[in-house]
Amino acid sequence: MSVVEWSVLGIHYAFLAVLCIYGWHRLALSVTAITRYDPPKAAKTAGFYPIVTVQVPLYNERFVAERAIAAAAALRWPQDRLEIQILDDSTDETVEIVGRCVTNLRAQGLDIHHVRRVDRRGFKAGALADAMKAAKGDFIAIFDADFTPHPDFLEKVMPHFADPAIGMVQTRWGHLNRNASILTRIQAVLLDAHFAVEQAARSAMGAFFNFNGTGGVWRRQAIAEAGGWQADTLTEDLDLSYRAQLAGWRFLYLRDVDCPGELPGDMNAFKSQQHRWSKGAIEVMQKLLGRIWSSRLQFTQKAEAVLHLTSNLSYMFLVISSVFLLTPSIAIRKAHQLAGIWWVDLPIFVLATFSHVIFFVVGQFILRSETLKAQAALLPALMAASVGIAFNNGRAVLEALVGYKTGFVRTPKTGQGLKSDAPRRGTIAPAAKTSYRAAMSVWGERVEIGLAFGYLALSIWTAALGLWSVAPFMVLFAAGFGYAGFSSWRSRARFAAA
Repeated sequence: MSVVEWSVLGIHYAFLAVLCIYGWHRLALSVTAITRYDPPKAAKTAGFYPIVTVQVPLYNERFVAERAIAAAAALRWPQDRLEIQILDDSTDETVEIVGRCVTNLRAQGLDIHHVRRVDRRGFKAGALADAMKAAKGDFIAIFDADFTPHPDFLEKVMPHFADPAIGMVQTRWGHLNRNASILTRIQAVLLDAHFAVEQAARSAMGAFFNFNGTGGVWRRQAIAEAGGWQADTLTEDLDLSYRAQLAGWRFLYLRDVDCPGELPGDMNAFKSQQHRWSKGAIEVMQKLLGRIWSSRLQFTQKAEAVLHLTSNLSYMFLVISSVFLLTPSIAIRKAHQLAGIWWVDLPIFVLATFSHVIFFVVGQFILRSETLKAQAALLPALMAASVGIAFNNGRAVLEALVGYKTGFVRTPKTGQGLKSDAPRRGTIAPAAKTSYRAAMSVWGERVEIGLAFGYLALSIWTAALGLWSVAPFMVLFAAGFGYAGFSSWRSRARFAAA
């Protein structure tokens, strides 16, 4: 083989080796979540009722605002120890909805405030930072507009703060609209794995883990000592979490306490959310990784933090490898009859692919959210969607690496999960369309559709060459990119016709 051919194969397998490292890491987290996680037990305390400020940040959320405010108001906690702040940066009729709800609840004796700002500087992080100045509580509970905490949420969470070393307590996300569509079921499985496996495993091993932006409670002192909310990344929750733990605060994760939320209802909303999460995580990596590595943390904590904060790089490696290196690699192997390289492919397949299957299955096993039969039926769509989102997330990673800044794009909510709140088809007024649709990348959608047809052709080509071990992967990539691209196109077309 020529130097160029060796180089192509070498780079290709180097990228796959990186993907294997992240695959191995997911297997390790899965084992840890099963064998080592022990739900934290709160100390028995009498009369521990500190003042809690509940913050509900929202922006143009007319479909869910009333539901979110009602859930906050229904929280069981001594009325003279509870304050509610509705952080409303809206520019539409949400302002009137919130104003009406707040007025009615204040008349009932609730200490609730409609907090408005002159502008959206700093987006969600800015809203949280500004509201802190007027907050009365020593503890801050945060719920996004699409989340509806159970009435006993504070009763279950707050006793853990009797330990003065605890800076934040995070609960598991539940799903209001899990069975609304195949897309919401896929998202539920993805998030279940994160909360049942990743968060639990990191908590069990004493590693850093993050506040997820909602469904958690902060000690106000921990926020202040960490430097407060900062808007220089798209994931202000992850950023503050690492800074607080670097400052010496301990976090607790309660896997057995859930806080239900709404999953994005269409592909463009899902991709917008994934883009923000992926890009924000890399921004936090760039901001804090050096500080983490130079700290006095144990080596295992540093290593876990590196794997955590860099994990989204795998999307970029996957896209580069599959788009630019896979086809020439196949051609080189076929031309030189490298059949023996199968022994290299097998462990790569197990670590880079099968590890993710185990990761998702373990999440469902722990939570008992899906039956074995339902999991088996969903698995092909789940794997295809995981591949299909790679270009969207890989683009987000690249934007972060090159320093391309974008604003905080909120995920649209429609009130799915409670029929009385769900908007009927066609009820979105033309003037409200722009603010309630998901951010869309038409060129990204076209690239995904192009990749789908490209991989379909590759699957036929590899089958014709007799590479039967490779062809199924080509079909999987074709299905994944096709699902992502065509679902985005269909969502955009449906919205335009509404």
